[in-house]
Amino acid sequence: MTSNFPPAALLILGALLVPFFKGKARNWYVIFLPAAAFYVVSQLDMGSSWQVHFFGFDLTFLRVDKLSKVFGYIFTLNAFAAFVYAFYLKDNTQHMAALFYIGSALGVVFAGDLVSLYFFWEVMAVASTFLILARKTKKAQAAGMRYVLVHIFGGLCLLAGLVLYITHTGSVAFNTITDRNWGTYLILIGFLINAAAPPIHAWLPDAYPEATVAGGVILSAYTTKTAVYTLIRGFPGWEILIVIGCIMTIYGIIYALLENDMRRILAYSIINQVGFMVTGVGIGTMMSLNGAAAHAFCHIIYKALLWMSAGSVLYMTGKSKCTELGGLYKTMPWTLIFGGVGALAISAVPWTSGFTSKSLIIDGAVHQHMVWVWLVLEIASAGVFLHAGIKFPYFVFFAKDKGLRPGETNMGMLLAMGFMAFLCIFIGCYPKPLYQILPYPVHYQAYTYNHVVSQMQLLMLSALVFFLFLKLLKRTDTISIDTDWFYRMGGRLFYWVIDKSLNGINAVCDRVFVGGLAPALGRLSRHAPEILTLGVMLPLWSAAGAKGRALERKVEKTRAALATGSAPVGISAAVATIFLMVVFLLM
Repeated sequence: MTSNFPPAALLILGALLVPFFKGKARNWYVIFLPAAAFYVVSQLDMGSSWQVHFFGFDLTFLRVDKLSKVFGYIFTLNAFAAFVYAFYLKDNTQHMAALFYIGSALGVVFAGDLVSLYFFWEVMAVASTFLILARKTKKAQAAGMRYVLVHIFGGLCLLAGLVLYITHTGSVAFNTITDRNWGTYLILIGFLINAAAPPIHAWLPDAYPEATVAGGVILSAYTTKTAVYTLIRGFPGWEILIVIGCIMTIYGIIYALLENDMRRILAYSIINQVGFMVTGVGIGTMMSLNGAAAHAFCHIIYKALLWMSAGSVLYMTGKSKCTELGGLYKTMPWTLIFGGVGALAISAVPWTSGFTSKSLIIDGAVHQHMVWVWLVLEIASAGVFLHAGIKFPYFVFFAKDKGLRPGETNMGMLLAMGFMAFLCIFIGCYPKPLYQILPYPVHYQAYTYNHVVSQMQLLMLSALVFFLFLKLLKRTDTISIDTDWFYRMGGRLFYWVIDKSLNGINAVCDRVFVGGLAPALGRLSRHAPEILTLGVMLPLWSAAGAKGRALERKVEKTRAALATGSAPVGISAAVATIFLMVVFLLM
């Protein structure tokens, strides 16, 4: 049965049962669901199933190949660790939102057509918003609103592209896209928005740091990585992605170095790391595509570990700014150790997972003789060690002691961090299991003498730069302005313009039509029968010899009859006849 059961359905349907569990049973239940989903993924047979005929198209809800399985493995594995981390939670909303979010991400990964992919894509956007709003602060509510608006825009771009693409090709199948037209470019834009590619990237550092402690861990894994999956599936070898990816790698470093908030540092670091994956997709060789998939796999693990470490600090201290932290190594040693492993892994230190995955992308550029791409990625690798490998642990756990003594975090958080730290080291020391599940055959050896030595030299140089320029890298209690400024301010300007223009038009219309024309028409409708009737009858009465008082009595009698609705039939018929004659002449 599990050989063709959609893992997405297990989590989405399982989310509906969360309210029926109470206390610790609920926490164990949500841990069980991704563990079961991981087993289901491992048992899936290659091929397509769960096909539905819908409005003339064949939708495929379960398309299984090596690419979808590698993302299915890491999505469920990360979900298991995240729910262990969140064992302290007693919030049904977060549990249900997380399950819907993770389940819809799996739905995207295993979707075999563009229509079902779009459906899960939108569910993912809605469900993830609740992980931000669940923090219930003004900043979280504002960030959640901006987050969902950006994703609505991205979803509309994707929808428009899908309509154009399906109309042009007559197919909804989601495979490698080779045509380059308005439809495919709109689809690409929709995917890149979820990948947090500049300039529409600021939703990520704006929203993720405002999420709940557990929500931030979950958010760090799925939205951007589903985008990476769709790019690998649909747009391998598109050269524009090389440029976009390289920009992302540098852009994320610059802003991470400027940041003061530890979770915003990690948010910008996501943009940097996804940039490596996007670059790998753009290169488009089997090695670079394997590298993009492998790096997505490893990135989810070490990035979740870093967010767990930062979340534990936030959970215990209530503080997130580097200027308010420091000296925590004294009372949170295990959080420091596990977070340190994540910092080493993201920096691609040998014998950690980042080293075995990032190397595939960089060497993929070398093999294609893309010197400038290789140079940018090497610079970006050094920058990663600066902001995530050193800056994050240094300013949070060391630096100037602020007198905080929160104690170590709870056991669930420590177990989850220990599990993810183990995976970082295991994959770094023994990458063969990871290489075996990648989409294409891997003929690559990460641990060569030259490769290890050159990477260590790069990291040592980066560390030297950090401590030489430490005074310049110390943060103040400030915020960095990013491209979200444009839609924050633009949103206010848009509101002002709409308010003044549309409400101004509304006011004019109210004065002209409601206050002027409507009353005039009302008066005309009340007096028109009298005016029309008397206008027709007065000449007739005068011609018949009615004069003076007799004529006045006829007028008064007619007015009284019109006022009571009892005018003589002859008068009404005469008026109707004259009206029809006028209409006929005008026509």
